[in-house]
Amino acid sequence: MSSGPKKAAARPASQGVNRFPEEEESKDVLVNALDPASIAGMTPQIPIRRRPRASFSGFSHAVSDFRTIPQRVASQKKGAVVANNMYRYDLGSLHETAQTTHGKATDELSVWDEGSHPHPHPKAPGWLRRCVSTTFRHRRRTFDSPTRPSTAKRIQNDTCCMPISAIGASPPTLPENGTSGAAARAAAAAQNEMLDYLRKYKKDRRERKVRGDTESGVGIDTRSVDMESNMARRGSLLVPYYSQDPADYWSDPACELPKELFTQILSYLDAPSLINSELVSWRWYVSASDPLVWKQIFHSDFRPQTQTIPENSPDFQIGGRGMGNTRPGQDWKRMWKVRKALHQRWIDNHAAAIYLEGHYDSVYCVQFDEDKILTGSRDRTIRIWDARTYRCTRILGVPAKSHPTPSPPLTANPGPRPFVRLSSQRLKMELSPQVKPPLYHVGSILCLQYDDDIMITGSSDCTCIVWDIKADWKPIRRVRYHKAGVLDICFDKKHVVSCSKDTSVCLWDRQTGEQIHRLSGHRGPVNAVQLRGNLAVSASGDGVAKLWNLVSGSCVKEFPSKERGMACVEFSLDSLTIFAGGNDQVIYQFDASTGELLREFRGHSDLVRSLHLDSANGRVVSGSYDTSVRAFDIRTGNSIVELTAWTTSWILSAKLDYRRIIATSQDGRVVVIDFGYQLPGTELLEQHPRLDMDSLSDELALLKVNG
Repeated sequence: MSSGPKKAAARPASQGVNRFPEEEESKDVLVNALDPASIAGMTPQIPIRRRPRASFSGFSHAVSDFRTIPQRVASQKKGAVVANNMYRYDLGSLHETAQTTHGKATDELSVWDEGSHPHPHPKAPGWLRRCVSTTFRHRRRTFDSPTRPSTAKRIQNDTCCMPISAIGASPPTLPENGTSGAAARAAAAAQNEMLDYLRKYKKDRRERKVRGDTESGVGIDTRSVDMESNMARRGSLLVPYYSQDPADYWSDPACELPKELFTQILSYLDAPSLINSELVSWRWYVSASDPLVWKQIFHSDFRPQTQTIPENSPDFQIGGRGMGNTRPGQDWKRMWKVRKALHQRWIDNHAAAIYLEGHYDSVYCVQFDEDKILTGSRDRTIRIWDARTYRCTRILGVPAKSHPTPSPPLTANPGPRPFVRLSSQRLKMELSPQVKPPLYHVGSILCLQYDDDIMITGSSDCTCIVWDIKADWKPIRRVRYHKAGVLDICFDKKHVVSCSKDTSVCLWDRQTGEQIHRLSGHRGPVNAVQLRGNLAVSASGDGVAKLWNLVSGSCVKEFPSKERGMACVEFSLDSLTIFAGGNDQVIYQFDASTGELLREFRGHSDLVRSLHLDSANGRVVSGSYDTSVRAFDIRTGNSIVELTAWTTSWILSAKLDYRRIIATSQDGRVVVIDFGYQLPGTELLEQHPRLDMDSLSDELALLKVNG
């Protein structure tokens, strides 16, 4: 190859005039130098640095401009600059990859020879134009060095002379042979251009979200491609990659949807699925732990089913609801866990037995709530117990005896036993010297019921007494409508219904005490009665349960037992179902509208003396003369709890709520079967504030272990 320029040959006008005589020869040298066989024969073989990704927008033009940058070389003449060609083999490959990505194949590489003038692409930014006249070699050549290295040597040097832009915000890769600051600035400017593109893309994406209907979720494209992730997967920041794999189109709803909408979606999950969803990511954990979500889950699992309750139905509550209080800031997730733990204890029959000892004789009736327990006994008194400390706080009436009869000792029997057995200390005589009330019963307390305002008791002295709770349990009036002992009583906001051993059922006004109807039809003692609106149901020893219309005073329907008499009855809050039990040891479930027998609950081996229906939790509890207490699931008919011989004599009354069963016995004991004893978090389920836990522990320390 000659050093001087040659005369250009004539060419067609369409091709123009070749102003560079050595162009064709330079191309031949380059093609031979780029031959893989010739490159492989070079010693040493320099590894070619490549990046497996196409360029970002605009970088392909920058590559072409870099390849046209001349190199300043010291000349024989002071101040003269000779343009020296710099071939960029690796960047040329990137240029080919970028063009192929856009569907534009590159046929040949443009090579500029010595003496050529650089022509940057018109779209090249200003930083590239400023770098054209800047050397890329940190070390200048001496005057004695050759002005042009060989083609193979240039290719080896070119593989590590160009800066390579980075992916994302990571720093760029600089040349290994040491470059001037211009090369670093060029790489940084290229990276800034890429970051500007990503910022613009994210900004546009946010603007699209704002313009959309974010409240209702209409118009949200769940198949939108995450361009940044798909581009990174393909290795290019130029063209979005649309994968054929459906998994590539999945998006995280916690990131795509408004928080309120995503939280509402999670509220439709069941509790186990919601707990598992907390493990997905931090965003999912925050949304899945939202108190509003767990409030809906808690209510869907434990809130009583909506029932049509008749007008003027009783507003009294037996036991607690287990739904917590109405104050804000409740830990609904923890409350759900406590209720599930309580339910499991019911299934496992895992409960503590706490015995309330204080009555002198048989205890016939009981009612309780979260704060107090009321019991009526054959000793002619009503005792009020604290439901948390189990201390007797008040005695209503005059005891028939001055000295109590000792209760028989408890014996071990087969079957589920309490995991702990506690007994309250018998009440000392400091409570006995009381002021004699103006009204009190002179017979056994056979039945009682109370609400927020009054309590009504029935006795074997054939009378009923109304007590004013808000006036410190002051007796208001005595009512006598029966000729024998009053066996059961029930009232609502307007009426009171009482039944007696004289086979009659009486309806009288709650406010004035005047009798409205006297319902006759039973041929035996009426042992139990229930009231729902304008309907009442009674169970008699003649073996028939009757449904009464209180407006007309007539019997509407009869529900006979298969054998012998009935001793107890329950009426559901929606007035659709009647439960009855008695001497045939069976509990019957009737349809109140049709009189059809729906189900029979079996398991007792003696007379079923007591029934109580907990509609909120779907359970019915029964107490029997076989000394057992059983609880059944009213939806399936299965037995849930079977507790035998937790007392030494007959079970005369039994009531339950979500947490406990309280039963009374002929042996003078009241047994509290507490499934939530020492279960952490049970105080969260109570409607009223609980005592301080330290003071509660001190009170419970006064209980002595019995057996």
